[in-house]
Amino acid sequence: MADIEKHEDEGAKAFDPRLARRLMTYLRPYRLRAGLSVFLVILSSALEIIGPAIIAVGIDLFVKPLQGSHPIGLSRRVADLIHLFGWSTDPIRGIDVAAMLYLATLVAGFAVLYSQMVLMNLMGQYIMYDLRKQIFGHLQKLDIQFFDRNPVGRLMTRVTTDVDALNDMFTAGFVSMFGDVFVLAGIIGVLFWMNWRLALVLFSITPFIVIVSMWFRRGARITYRQVRARIAAINAFLQEHISGVSTVQLFNREEKEAGKFEVLNARHRQANIDSIFYYAVFYPVIELIESFGIALIVWYGGGQVIQGTLSVGALVAFFQYAQRFYEPISDLSEKYNILQAAMAASERIFKLLDTPVVISNDEGLPIETLEQIEFRNVWFAYNDEDWVLKDVSFVVNRGERVALVGHTGAGKTTVTSLLLRFYDIQRGEILINGVDVRRYNLGALRRIFAVVQQDFFLFTGSVAQNISLGESAVSEEALKSAAVRVQADRFIARLPEGYESQVRERGAGFSVGEKQLLSFARALAFNPPVLILDEATSSIDTETEHLIQEAIQTLLTGRTSIVIAHRLSTIRSADMILVFHHGEIRERGTHEELMQAGGLYRRLYEIQYREAAVA
Repeated sequence: MADIEKHEDEGAKAFDPRLARRLMTYLRPYRLRAGLSVFLVILSSALEIIGPAIIAVGIDLFVKPLQGSHPIGLSRRVADLIHLFGWSTDPIRGIDVAAMLYLATLVAGFAVLYSQMVLMNLMGQYIMYDLRKQIFGHLQKLDIQFFDRNPVGRLMTRVTTDVDALNDMFTAGFVSMFGDVFVLAGIIGVLFWMNWRLALVLFSITPFIVIVSMWFRRGARITYRQVRARIAAINAFLQEHISGVSTVQLFNREEKEAGKFEVLNARHRQANIDSIFYYAVFYPVIELIESFGIALIVWYGGGQVIQGTLSVGALVAFFQYAQRFYEPISDLSEKYNILQAAMAASERIFKLLDTPVVISNDEGLPIETLEQIEFRNVWFAYNDEDWVLKDVSFVVNRGERVALVGHTGAGKTTVTSLLLRFYDIQRGEILINGVDVRRYNLGALRRIFAVVQQDFFLFTGSVAQNISLGESAVSEEALKSAAVRVQADRFIARLPEGYESQVRERGAGFSVGEKQLLSFARALAFNPPVLILDEATSSIDTETEHLIQEAIQTLLTGRTSIVIAHRLSTIRSADMILVFHHGEIRERGTHEELMQAGGLYRRLYEIQYREAAVA
């Protein structure tokens, strides 16, 4: 788990313009919405700036006009405009108009802000949809070796919480930051225009705000990185232990594993508490600085009002602008952290999306039939030169049944994985119909095979959907026929809704044998030229195994098949048996030939025979 946290932490970097530009590409399909949102933000900011100015003019012209002199500043310009057009200056009517105008700015501001938030949130949801679709599609194409190296919980974090972090940036960060900057610029301009001396007094405390904001951004960014790393560790731990809960309970590890989770959970809690500290300090300090700024306005602005160089309305407007000036600054600090979170999430997401698809050939040759499979001097290792297969060569002709036997870890399952191009070999060649498998279209190559694996998997959905995998080419008659052939229809008929009965997660509620029969029916329903049985009957009891043997024999007639089995009694009729030992083919021949040779195969067979006799 420490390695996972370290990996997550390394992905969290400071603002990166390259990442930002790449993120902006996801806005392109929605650029009209984004442009309209920016316009609405500017309009909302303008309405926010206009409000205090209306109050200042209303006070100066109709509530507290200066005695014995004309209005000053903005109020004087408005008064000149009123006299120019000959409008009434009646105080009652004037204050009514000012109040209505101010109310209009509030209502318009609400409507504009509502529209902008709806637009941005809709756009964020569409972008999340596009990004999650892209990530999941990319994950489906990555080679199996990638998943051998990366915990499922970490990948789930990429698709869920990391994408959510990007959504926060698009909905509450990017455009809103632009609006905050516009509001700040507008307020600064208006204040200097109204009274530059008082504006300088107000802005004299800005360096303190900048210092506090920098401290907050740095601390919050560090704690956010810790939170993200530790939630990824929790996700990976949960996925692993929920999937393996039966093993945990079998070995009475509940308390031990609960203790490990408690440590991870406590680390995550502490990271959140650390982040709360920065927020708990930042906002009260900003409030304190804001109060100090308002006190300066009262001290200096009040003196100017007494001296007649500043109107009461302008002083009131300064109060309101001061409050509105500090809000965008504190918002920018928090939104900067949203941006930092998005940068960290995007770094991890793009690292995943940039993981090359090593095994792919969409432009390769088509293939529909199989005449011959040949392994020619094949060497393969999962890691470096720790060879799992060593100089393996054999030929399987159309219609033949070839069996692979040997001790666990001898390389039998690896042979089928290489044939399906789950991995690519380091040396030698794998040929189908005389052509290297790497030259074929990958989808077309895999369609000629059906595999019943030792590690079978059932998805949520109906029984029928698990057999057909939602493939429209597999008719209802074909899937039911496959179920009948493997005797799976017997237990399916007992289910409440038959083929439409729902399969719970990972096939919960079905026995091991029933799940394996469904997996076997799935392979038969696709009616492939080549059938691979990887320990296909290892988890089925003797009675059930006997029931499907006739169906298997009928199915394999005229069909190429590769059978991997520990039960050597199930492969006695194979056309050729390959005996693997430490990654090499030590023996090959029919059952009778290998028994007469008296080598490794005979020893394996006799060991199993004795074990069966004892049982």
